[in-house]
Amino acid sequence: MRGAVRRPRSPRRAFLVTIGLGWAGYGGIGIIGNPRYGTSRGLAGLTQHVPLNVFGWMWVACGVVAVVAGLLAACPRWQAAGFVALATPAALWGAAFTGAAVTSYPQAAGSASGWAAFAVGILWVSGMEDPLPSHLRKRYR
Repeated sequence: MRGAVRRPRSPRRAFLVTIGLGWAGYGGIGIIGNPRYGTSRGLAGLTQHVPLNVFGWMWVACGVVAVVAGLLAACPRWQAAGFVALATPAALWGAAFTGAAVTSYPQAAGSASGWAAFAVGILWVSGMEDPLPSHLRKRYR
């Protein structure tokens, strides 16, 4: 099509949308809709202060923020907010499961490792830059 403007592909934005949808689904289906026993037990340190249902809605809200940030083109502040929204619940889960693994629920160590690694991975992706558009890249022959 002539005259159609192609938006540049952005792996960072695609990551925000993909993981944001996953976060919203995990919060809505996996926490609000049907919390697992291991999740409930591993988060006992948190749920004595805040109901698990509230944490489920936190996951949904963070996922929605990340999706919106990924859909907005050329808006680095929104992208930064999206990456914070992705990292926050993963880091919170990592810390909660680590505390449970060290104290009362040793089986939480696997979840602690996974969630902490996920939070660090999100931080790494947030620091990556999108590739330059093809017309600005050097051509090698």
